[in-house]
Amino acid sequence: MSNFKRRSFIKSLALIGGGIVFGQALAACTSSKAMTGLAKKRYQIAVCDWMILKRQKLSALALANEINADGIELDMGGLGNRDTFDSKLGDAQTRQQFLEEAQKQGVGFSSIAMSGFYAQSFAERPTVPQMVQDTVDTMKGMHIKVAYLPLGVQGDLVKHPELRPAIVERLKMAGAKAQEAGGVIAVETALDAAGEVELLKEIGSPGVKISFNFANAIKNGKDIPTELKKLGAENIAQIHCSNTDGELIQNDPALDMPTIKKTLDKMGWSGWLIIERSRDTDDVHNVRANYGGNVAYMKSVFQG
Repeated sequence: MSNFKRRSFIKSLALIGGGIVFGQALAACTSSKAMTGLAKKRYQIAVCDWMILKRQKLSALALANEINADGIELDMGGLGNRDTFDSKLGDAQTRQQFLEEAQKQGVGFSSIAMSGFYAQSFAERPTVPQMVQDTVDTMKGMHIKVAYLPLGVQGDLVKHPELRPAIVERLKMAGAKAQEAGGVIAVETALDAAGEVELLKEIGSPGVKISFNFANAIKNGKDIPTELKKLGAENIAQIHCSNTDGELIQNDPALDMPTIKKTLDKMGWSGWLIIERSRDTDDVHNVRANYGGNVAYMKSVFQG
């Protein structure tokens, strides 16, 4: 697609989105109606708060509403050299503000993310049990059932198979804590679907499932529908449904969403589809255009 056509497409989505947002605003006049509608959707569309530049900011919920997302994946905050996450959500009053704003905006929480592990080692950091406990306590306090855990570059089980025993033991611990809170740990790995099934068997905990990432499957040259079927609906806690940056989802030939939907329909899976990236690199910092466009397209496929 030429730059001109791409920008025309984004502009048209912005106009359509305005009508969608207006209609949603009317529906959200009574927040209970908005949340009831959310609960009835088989597939719900979320965005990551850190990717829309609103990490742990209350305004992420209003922005999610504006771009017509059903929810956000709420981050626990950065790690750096700290013993635990740089999170405001340990404070009960702050959590309550988020819950009240979510109800006001008619927006839910897909999950809470431990995104600090994109770059930090889940296998080797000594205070991981504290980090997991803080996350689980936040899940309890905010009634969130899924904690997203990316193993990241330092926990890549393909490049670092020697870390597997430590990761398995820590996932057993994390799964047990999540179960106590009535939730699950949704772990993202660098393994293919067959490898993830084996990993789950080794962990042996109903408190650990997979956060499936389309971008990882594409990077590894795997067919997404085939991988989903190999993994099985019972093993998938949530899905990160975007690719790396380059094109919007609708323009990406690697993302055949109608076929993916048919596959998930046949599998009987339901849950959150979370948009992480798939930003147009010609306009990469335009949050509303990129995420509004992606949300509009995903809803046209999965909720149309």
